[in-house]
Amino acid sequence: MGRKAASYRRVGPIDMATSGQIAPFRIAPGFVGRVWGFHDLRPWFDQTAEGGEPIGEAWLTGDECVVETGPHTGQTLASLFGEAAQALLGASAASPASPLLVKVIFAREKLSVQVHPDDEMAHRYGQPRGKSECWYALVAEPGASVACGLKPGVTLDQVKSGIAGGTLEECLNLLPVTAGDMVYVDAGTVHAIWPGSILLETQQNCDLTYRLFDYGRGRELHIEKALEAIRLLSRAGRIAPATLADRTVLLDAEYFCVERIPVDGRRSSTTLPGEAEPAPGLAYLFAAGGAARIAGPAFDPVDLPARGIVAVPAASPAFEVEDRGGLDLIRISPRWPGVTS
Repeated sequence: MGRKAASYRRVGPIDMATSGQIAPFRIAPGFVGRVWGFHDLRPWFDQTAEGGEPIGEAWLTGDECVVETGPHTGQTLASLFGEAAQALLGASAASPASPLLVKVIFAREKLSVQVHPDDEMAHRYGQPRGKSECWYALVAEPGASVACGLKPGVTLDQVKSGIAGGTLEECLNLLPVTAGDMVYVDAGTVHAIWPGSILLETQQNCDLTYRLFDYGRGRELHIEKALEAIRLLSRAGRIAPATLADRTVLLDAEYFCVERIPVDGRRSSTTLPGEAEPAPGLAYLFAAGGAARIAGPAFDPVDLPARGIVAVPAASPAFEVEDRGGLDLIRISPRWPGVTS
C-alpha cells in the first residue's frame, strides 16, 4: 500500500487456456424471492420485485450466478467450476465444488427461527455439506438485533414447548447489531435475522435450512430435523476484529475468512493474501462501498461497482486494485478444515 503503481503496457492478451491462467472476473448477482423481503432494493441494487414475491437475498456467488466479464461471460459459476476447478481453487482445495455462497440479506420482516445442519448430519441425509455462516453488518438502524443461539440453560424440551406455544423467541439469545459488526453462526446454532440491518452473509455453499418457527406464514416447518441439528451450546456470537498492519481480519473460521483490505490508491494482487494463508487460492473481492478497477497486463480491466463482486482465481495473472472513489473492499476466501499448506 502506498507504493508507486506499476506501469502496465498491454502487448496482447495471454492465451489463458495455454497458460493455465484465469483472469479475475465480475459476477452478476441473482435475486431470490423471500416472503420477508423488500419489493425494491434500491439504492443497494437496481432491482425491484415488480409486483411479485418480495426480494430477500442477492446471491453474489450462487451456482447459477453468471460470469459478467472476460472470456467466460454468460457461463454459470457451477459450469465454470465443473470445467476449471483447480485453476479456480488451487491444488490444496479439498473439493472441486464451489465452496462458498456469498449473499446480501434484506430483511423487512423477521426471518424464521431456524437452524442448519453440520457436515456430518448433512452427509447422513445425502447432502454434500452442512452450513456454517457469518454475518457482516453493512448498515444497521438503531436498535437492530439478531438472534444468535439459545440462552444459557435452555433445554430441548423448552425449545419444543416454545414451538408449541409460540414463545420460542423467549429462548433466544439476542445480539444488538451495529454497522461493522461480525457475527459467527456455526452449524447447529438456532438463529434468526430481524429487521433493521443489511447483512453480508458468507456461508458454506449449501441452502439447507430447518425451520423451527415461522410466525404463522404457512411455510413448511422441519421440527424433527431441526431438533436433531440443534447444539445447545455453540461457538456462535459476535467476533472482535483483528487489526493487522495491512488488513483487518473480521473473521477467520474453519470454512471462510473475511477481511477488510485497505487500498491506498492502488494495491498489488501479491499483497492481498495474508501471511498465514495457504496460497494460491480462490478469493472474492466485494465492494461494500465505493468502486474499484481490477487491471493487469494480461487481461482487459474489470470494473468493480459498489456492491459488486469479483472472483480472483488461484491461477490469476498479476493485477492491481485501483480505488476509484470511496472503496471499502471486503476480501472473502475459503478455508479447508484439515488441509494445511
